[in-house]
Amino acid sequence: MDYMRHFGMVLGNFFDGFRILWGILQSFCRLAFNRPDVIFLKGGYVCLPVGIVAGFLKIPYVIHDSDAAPGLTNRVLAKKAKVIATGMPLEFYKYPEGRAVWTGIPISEKFRPVNKTIQAQEKEALGFDKKRPLLVVTGGSLGALHINEAIAKILPDLLGKCSVALITGHESYEDFKYLEAEYPENFQLIEFATEMSRYFAAADLVVSRSGASTMSELASMKKAVILVPNHKLPGFHQVKNAENYVEAGAALLVRDQEQGVDEKELLKAINKMLKDDELRAKLSKKLGTFAKNDAAKELAQLVLAAAR
Repeated sequence: MDYMRHFGMVLGNFFDGFRILWGILQSFCRLAFNRPDVIFLKGGYVCLPVGIVAGFLKIPYVIHDSDAAPGLTNRVLAKKAKVIATGMPLEFYKYPEGRAVWTGIPISEKFRPVNKTIQAQEKEALGFDKKRPLLVVTGGSLGALHINEAIAKILPDLLGKCSVALITGHESYEDFKYLEAEYPENFQLIEFATEMSRYFAAADLVVSRSGASTMSELASMKKAVILVPNHKLPGFHQVKNAENYVEAGAALLVRDQEQGVDEKELLKAINKMLKDDELRAKLSKKLGTFAKNDAAKELAQLVLAAAR
């Protein structure tokens, strides 16, 4: 079985080479015919052929790197990029000086700090007791099975201290619906939060993955956060993101290992944060220094300047 899995990966990489060559041919035809003034590239597999051809045709392009661990595409395209925009401060990258700019990541204006009055109002509007601390747990748009499993195990302990909103994601929701019947008070099981800004606004503490966009939203809202990064993603970029925030004194870290999240370690971290108001305030204030609320405007200005 291991042989077949590795063979499939090698075969996939082999065909990826042909896809890139085909992408380069398509990009050359389109760019040579349309001749854009500037190109904005966000990284990722599909951007590589476009960037290669743009460099060959001497069409200026701007790249943006959200994570602290640049992917292969951006490492290649950075050599000829007119501007390299980053989602995190420049000290976390090895991009050449002079062309790299920390712009942050464009996010919705709904993600902004709220005062205690609005926080209490949001708790009540979402169906929680406004007088109890609220823990919001999210594993991203697809959810995080290991985080969901760990929270389910420690939920009785948590509900003795706070209300809990567990956002499971689509894939895990049905598997954890039994929790609603077992814990009818101070607990909500949510498949997908369409208004995440409201849950973050109401939260006293957030347990989250460390994806770049989510971290930008949490930083903008100045939230106290425990990070549980996904260690299986390419380049370990979530782990690198989380480690940078932790080293800066902006968050706590609980590892997600192959066997899952250690629920005792997670409970210990949550209890530590819930008991210590000063610690939460300190971490949230530091995380707020990573916020770049004008990211969209700054990125647009960089792209327009690169076209001149």
